[in-house]
Amino acid sequence: MNVVLVEPEIPPNTGNVARLCTATHTTLHLIEPFGFKLDDAAVRRAGMDYWRHVTWHRWRNWTAFRDAQPPAARFWFVESEGPRHYAEVAYQADDYLVFGRETAGLPKQLLAENRDHWLRLPMFNPAARSLNLSNCVAVVLFEALRQQGFTGEIAGGAKTA
Repeated sequence: MNVVLVEPEIPPNTGNVARLCTATHTTLHLIEPFGFKLDDAAVRRAGMDYWRHVTWHRWRNWTAFRDAQPPAARFWFVESEGPRHYAEVAYQADDYLVFGRETAGLPKQLLAENRDHWLRLPMFNPAARSLNLSNCVAVVLFEALRQQGFTGEIAGGAKTA
């Protein structure tokens, strides 16, 4: 699997996603510009010592990233108001799960151009403005992994910290 963060802004979210990608053997793609420096203490603290274990790539912009991927690559854009729930998709092992900036989400034009691959997580209380980025990544990624039978799971499962 691949997780893509487009212009992430909050260091702990990116660190948490890096930790999640390490634990699940998922490739992380970070698309600039960032709202922080990758050497920011908050990024390192959230990702702890996981950064040295995660497979990750840094891209200067969406176009550079997209042009470097295989022509048949499948991208799933996770953003509010998507026409489909994230659990309605049959994920494949090499899919890309794409998430936007914490404050602005994904660009509207990108969503419009990819409407058939625009997904949402349901929310039930209108008082909640949004869900945390790293939580959204975890929910969608684990659904994709579940559909694939959790291939490669280590014995004993997760520990919490």
